[in-house]
Amino acid sequence: MASSPIAEADAIQLLETLVAIPSPPRQERDAVRFLVDWMAGRGLAAAPDDVGNAVGIHGVGPREILLLGHIDTFPGSVPVRREGGLLYGRGTVDAKGPLCAFAAAAASVLPPSEWRITVVGAVEEESVTSRGARHIAASRGNGPPAAVIVGEPSRWDRITLGYRGSVELRLGLRAPFAHSAGPAPLPAERAVELWQAVQDFVADLNQGRDDGEFYRFAAALRSIRTRDVGAFGEASVHIGLRLPPDASLSRLRRELSGALRNRVQSWQAPGAALGVRFSGGQEAWRASKSTPLVRALMQSIRAEGGDPRFVVKTGTADLTIVGPAWPSTPMAVYGPGDGALDHTPDEYVDLDEYLRSIRVLIRTLEDLSS
Repeated sequence: MASSPIAEADAIQLLETLVAIPSPPRQERDAVRFLVDWMAGRGLAAAPDDVGNAVGIHGVGPREILLLGHIDTFPGSVPVRREGGLLYGRGTVDAKGPLCAFAAAAASVLPPSEWRITVVGAVEEESVTSRGARHIAASRGNGPPAAVIVGEPSRWDRITLGYRGSVELRLGLRAPFAHSAGPAPLPAERAVELWQAVQDFVADLNQGRDDGEFYRFAAALRSIRTRDVGAFGEASVHIGLRLPPDASLSRLRRELSGALRNRVQSWQAPGAALGVRFSGGQEAWRASKSTPLVRALMQSIRAEGGDPRFVVKTGTADLTIVGPAWPSTPMAVYGPGDGALDHTPDEYVDLDEYLRSIRVLIRTLEDLSS
C-alpha cells in the first residue's frame, strides 16, 4: 500500500483547531462540520451521518477498518494554549487527540482496492445515550468491520483491551420535615442516608473481589439537590455506577431498587416516598489480545521505539457498545494522552506523543490491509 503521510504541522493544526471548537454532548455540530471539511480536503469521502457523527471514508473496498473516536467532550472550558510541546484544551486527551490521530493516519494511507478505512467522530459519548456509537453499531447492514480501533487515551505505547460497564441511577425522595432540634433526620439527611445505602450495597457486592478495580463495582455521587415543599422536603440524587465484567444489569437494578425501597420503609415516616430510575445501562466488555489487530499495533509500537503494554480501564467507553454488537471482530482501544487528565481543568496532550501515535496508526493500517 502506498502511503503519503500528512505533514506534522498539518496534524497539529487539525488538533489545535478542533480542540478550540466547543463540543459538549448535543452541541457537536460545528466541530463535526470542521472535521468533515478537513477529511474531505484530504481525499476522504466525508459527511455527517443521520445522527450527526462526522464520518470520513478512505477507499471503496468491501473490507473495512473502523476507527471509532468521539468528537464530544466533557463540559467545561479549558483555555487552548501551547506551552512548549504541550497543547492544553478541553478534549486534547478525551478524546479529540485520539480522533485527530485517526483522521491524520487515515488521510496518510492509500488502501488497496479491497479495503476501506472509516473514521468516525461519534456524538454523545460523554452522555449516557452514546447515540453516535449506537447508530454505528446498528447501521452496518452489510456485516461487521474486519477490525475496530476505538479512540481513547491510553498513551502512545499502550493498548487498552477492556472497560467496565456503567449505569446511571436517579432517586427522587419525598420525606416529611422534622424539627431541626429534634432526633428525627431532616429530608436532606435522608437523602444522604440513601447515598450511604448505595455505598453499603456496593461494598457487599465487592466482598471477595480482590482481582483489581476492573473487577469491582463502584459508585460515584454525581449530585444531591433538595428543596422545601410545605411540610415535606424533596431530594434528587444522581449516582453513577461502574460494573465489572460478570455483573448482571437486570439483577443489579432489581436488588438495588429493593434495598433502597426497604430502607425508606424502615424509616416509618408518614408520607415518605421514593422514585428509582435507572438509565444508560451498558455491560462491561474486554477484547482479546490474540488477534491480528493487536499484533499489528504491538509491532507498530515497537517500530516506533516503544515497549507495548496492555491495560484495562475502570471507566467506560464506546468499546462497550460495539464490542457486544460485533463479538467476533478484532478490537482494541488506542490513542495518545494520559487518561488521568480526562475531565480535569488541566487537560493537555504532549504533541510529540500525539505525532508518535499517528505513526503507529499508519503502520498498523498498512499492516492490516497489506
